[in-house]
Amino acid sequence: MTTAIAIEDVRREVKILRALTGHNNAVQFYDAYEDLEKVYVVMELCEGGELLDGLLSRGGKYTEDDAKCILIQILNVVAFFHLQDETLEDIVGSAYYSAPEVLHRSYNIEADVWSIGVIAYSILCGVRPFWARSETEIFKSVLRADPSCDEAPWPSLSFEAKDFVKILLNKDPRKRMTAAQGLSHPWIRNTTNEVKVPLDISILRLMTTYMRSSTLRKAALRLEPSKNGSISMESIKAAVMKHAIDCIKESRVHDFPELLSALRYRRMDFEEFCAATINIYQLEALDRWEEDARCAYELFEKDGNRAIMIEELASDLSLSQSIRVDVLLHDWIRRANGKLSFIGFVKLLDGVSTQHLANLPQ
Repeated sequence: MTTAIAIEDVRREVKILRALTGHNNAVQFYDAYEDLEKVYVVMELCEGGELLDGLLSRGGKYTEDDAKCILIQILNVVAFFHLQDETLEDIVGSAYYSAPEVLHRSYNIEADVWSIGVIAYSILCGVRPFWARSETEIFKSVLRADPSCDEAPWPSLSFEAKDFVKILLNKDPRKRMTAAQGLSHPWIRNTTNEVKVPLDISILRLMTTYMRSSTLRKAALRLEPSKNGSISMESIKAAVMKHAIDCIKESRVHDFPELLSALRYRRMDFEEFCAATINIYQLEALDRWEEDARCAYELFEKDGNRAIMIEELASDLSLSQSIRVDVLLHDWIRRANGKLSFIGFVKLLDGVSTQHLANLPQ
């Protein structure tokens, strides 16, 4: 460890350990020291052995109850770490646990949830979901293959366990559960232990996206929930600070209240909060998605008092004049009556990405 890069890597590792300490399910970091030749890291002594060693001692797989106990701890600590909220580009970690998007060098916190899915699959059935003789072949398997839940012992496992694993191992990262949502999954919630769900970073992200959305998209997202109460900027800050230990105090999570600055001057009722925190991509993964979306569309269309013209929709979406509106919105509006089509409604729920707009012909 004599190169400047190697030294910096170790110092960065120590900085990360120092920032993330403080969670009951994470190994505790006490301090680090260095002399002219070595770095000494003082950490909690862990005598329980590795997870795979426990797998072998149990005959190749854990029971569902034992697997739940392990995964609850992992989900808790990962949800805690995700409050750091950072997008990465390097291919890191073991090939067996790498998510598809990691191999494409553009990934976020959802990649960690995929790794949890690999662990869950492995400890429930005793084999890895993706396996090959070389790292290259493993990567190909991760990108192309779907893990099997048909062979033994999967038929003997509960439906909820299989559903939990399948959602975590969805190749589309947008449709995976977050770590905090994993703790709310029926398979986890049915355990005898009381499970406390931590602050979910996705809530703050989705609310930020909602506040920046067009008026029309906000209207499309506001469906039927009704409950008394409202949320203010002070409520959001209080929720963040409730979970604030040293790790979070220095993280980017405090940037989110500033991004929600519009709430300084008004309050968000429960209905709007539900609309703001809906993850459309996760809903699209459900079997009933199209039926539910069509019901919402019919309500939206019925409540409309006038036709939605292409020019109006383009203005509401704040599209630049340099973008050919007819190319983007040609299947959003029904030519017969000028009203928003069902396809257009679904696209409106998804939102229009900057990357999509950039790829349109000018």
